[in-house]
Amino acid sequence: GKKRVLISDPIEQVAVDILENAGIHVDKKAKLSEDQLMKIIGDYDGLIVRSGTQVTAPVIDQAAKMKVIGRAGTGVDNIDCNAATRKGVMVMNTPGGNTISAAEHTVAMICSLARNVAQGDASMKQKKWDRKKFMGVELHGKTLGVLGL
Repeated sequence: GKKRVLISDPIEQVAVDILENAGIHVDKKAKLSEDQLMKIIGDYDGLIVRSGTQVTAPVIDQAAKMKVIGRAGTGVDNIDCNAATRKGVMVMNTPGGNTISAAEHTVAMICSLARNVAQGDASMKQKKWDRKKFMGVELHGKTLGVLGL
């Protein structure tokens, strides 16, 4: 019959569309407890998670038809890869999937640090404001060095 995939964390609709267009039946069920996941996982050939679902050895043990666990993101620390390997289940991730978001977030954090945004926010919430204390520095004309790549 038709292959079945469970998506147990919120994910972009485009991912669901790709699977469905390939003839795969997709169920989206978020925020499942370990017990709830264990009860239904045996019905699925694949599982797609983000970081919210813990794919533990007991869950994998109940995954009778499981062939693949896909992690929509970089790390697989929420998946028991040893248990998956013992069961013959392939674990995959998408390490480059959030590169642009991570780079943009890094730039936002650099700007925030340069301009003391967090400190200024905390000061405002305390009904204080010392403008000169939170001026920070302009980034214009500065050179940024990235260490640790």
